[in-house]
Amino acid sequence: MGMTIDELLEMPYWVVDILPRQVPADSPGQYFAVERHYLEESQFAQVKQRHIDLVLKLNCYFDLALDDEQEVNPSPARVVQEMNRRYVCIRMGDALIVSEPDDTCLTIYNPNDELLALVRQLAMGEGLYLWQP
Repeated sequence: MGMTIDELLEMPYWVVDILPRQVPADSPGQYFAVERHYLEESQFAQVKQRHIDLVLKLNCYFDLALDDEQEVNPSPARVVQEMNRRYVCIRMGDALIVSEPDDTCLTIYNPNDELLALVRQLAMGEGLYLWQP
């Protein structure tokens, strides 16, 4: 089955975010106020939908499993339900996508070049950005 989730969480990672790069700690802008705005229910539902759409589109190209479950390629409806409901680890081969129920970004651990290139394309199409801290 490859690496465990705990092992994958220690690997290099990328972020799919609403912003094109990490905001510096000394930024003169109002990052926290803007983040709170995007975490408001109506705004956040749109952000979460973009995350879900990206994952579902990736599932057209890669097998997907939730957490450590043995089921491969659960129904799109189940993926949507789980991503909206809870913290979920989405396995795609040796990569791991972490989706949190209250965060404006997805985190992708240990992506190979093919997955990374596809995530970059899909993120742009969803109005999201891919960057590495």
